Amino acid sequence: MQTEAAENPYGLMAALEQGGIIAWAVFGLLVFMSLYSWFIIITKYLDQKKVLAEAAELEKKFWTASDLKTGAAKLEKNSPFRQIVDDGLRASDHHEGRLTDKIDQHEWVTMALNRSVGLINGKLTTGFSFLASVGSTSPFVGLFGTVVGIYRALINIGLAGQASIDKVAGPVGEALIMTALGLAVAVPAVLGYNWLISRNKDIATRLNNFTSDVHGALVSGSRIQRPVAAAPAAAAPAVKK
Repeated sequence: MQTEAAENPYGLMAALEQGGIIAWAVFGLLVFMSLYSWFIIITKYLDQKKVLAEAAELEKKFWTASDLKTGAAKLEKNSPFRQIVDDGLRASDHHEGRLTDKIDQHEWVTMALNRSVGLINGKLTTGFSFLASVGSTSPFVGLFGTVVGIYRALINIGLAGQASIDKVAGPVGEALIMTALGLAVAVPAVLGYNWLISRNKDIATRLNNFTSDVHGALVSGSRIQRPVAAAPAAAAPAVKK
């Protein structure tokens, strides 16, 4: 004997069909916001992972070179660290050729490096405003669907003249589904935004430290060595009386 599965009259598809064009519009908007949020989270994570991996290899890959140009050639073409070095070298060459008497080399190279780091940080944070917007607005988009569902339930009650469960179950179920969808979109967006921001702070620190070293190498001609703590002095031997 062949049996057919009973169709759920209060499921998602039933709620969308009952809600009409408004329910479908809210659902489509939430799906778009969710998919694009996950796209940003995944792509930005991969970008950050690549930058952190490059930062971990700078000591043996870049600073072991004889000069900045040779070290930059060892880095990947699209590396943010290579961009910093290239911008610094261009600024230094430009100063030596044209701006010797007009502006100090230290100031000129500093401005060029700051612009370079600013552009890199801007690229790394692309899409973050969308994540923040999704995290703050998607619950309200779901709430709009909730309000529409409750409104439809009240209309059914008014037309029937009584609050029977069969008249309000569909619209109320639609309202609750829209609320849940709004929260399901908002929570990953907020968590992803905060997680990516914390990783970006680590990257920004590494970029600033690298920029300081490159600036020192360009201005002084050699890399600035970090101060090493002096070893504690050995105790003087006791003098026997």
